[in-house]
Amino acid sequence: MPITPQDAQQALDNAERLYGEHEILAAMDRVAAEITAELKDKNPLLLCIMSGGLMPAAYLLARLRFPLQLDYIHASRYRGKTSGGDLNWVVRPPAAIKGRTVLLIDDILDEGHTLAAIVAECRALGAQDVLSVVALEKDLGRKKAIEATFRGLMVENRYVFGFGMDYKEYWRNLLEVYAVKDND
Repeated sequence: MPITPQDAQQALDNAERLYGEHEILAAMDRVAAEITAELKDKNPLLLCIMSGGLMPAAYLLARLRFPLQLDYIHASRYRGKTSGGDLNWVVRPPAAIKGRTVLLIDDILDEGHTLAAIVAECRALGAQDVLSVVALEKDLGRKKAIEATFRGLMVENRYVFGFGMDYKEYWRNLLEVYAVKDND
C-alpha cells in the first residue's frame, strides 16, 4: 500500500540511525580500494542494479580510477514492499556482458536470492567472471543464497533504509542508514 510523504517523514523521524555519512563514505573508500586491487587490469563492466544500487554505484564510481565501463540492470523482488516475492526483470543484462569481468553493484545483501539470480543470469549470458559489491550486508545468523565479493558495512537483521535502500519507495537519497521501528 502506498504511503504519503508525511508517512515517510514520520518513519524517518521515528527511525534509529545505524550509520552516518562519515561511516558510509569511509566504507566506500575501503571497498573502492579493494575493488581497484582486484579489477584495475581487467577492463570490467560494472552493472548498477537499479534502483537500490544507484547511490552505492555513484559513490564507488567516483573512487575508481581505472578504465571501466558502466551499464545497469533492473531486477527486483520487493517492488515497494518490505518483503520479497518473485524476481521481476525490468532491464536484463546487456549483450556486452559476453566474455567480460562483471561487477554487480547493489545496495544490500539480505538472503541473497535476488543477487544469486542476477549472477546466474550474467553467467548464462557468457560473462567470464561475475563479482558483486553491496553497500550493506545483513547479519542473518544463517547461510545466504550467495555471498558478496565486496561489502561495505554489516547491519543487524532489521528493515533498513537510506543510501539506496528504500522505505516504501522513499528515502533512497539519504547519506545515512536507518532502521525502522519494529512495528513499522
